Amino acid sequence: MIEKELNRLLAAAKKDSILKQKLIKTKNEADPMESFCRLCQQLGYNITIGELFALGKDMSDSKLRSVNGGGNFEIDGWDDAYENFFLQLEWT
Repeated sequence: MIEKELNRLLAAAKKDSILKQKLIKTKNEADPMESFCRLCQQLGYNITIGELFALGKDMSDSKLRSVNGGGNFEIDGWDDAYENFFLQLEWT
């Protein structure tokens, strides 16, 4: 569900430069992830910190399982759904 919400938010931000700037501005807050999730929820997107962490961890775990036991170590950056969202947002 959170993947759909992030994709829906990303699509909206691509079309709305004010929304995009509001999202980017949350990165400068004292607690950026909390600010991001709070803004998302205020805008009607069901995105929470716990789900962001779980999504990244699930994606990383799936990639490790896909190598039939050969993946013993997590790869930095594969498990950060929050950072990956912002990379996509800022490059659009």
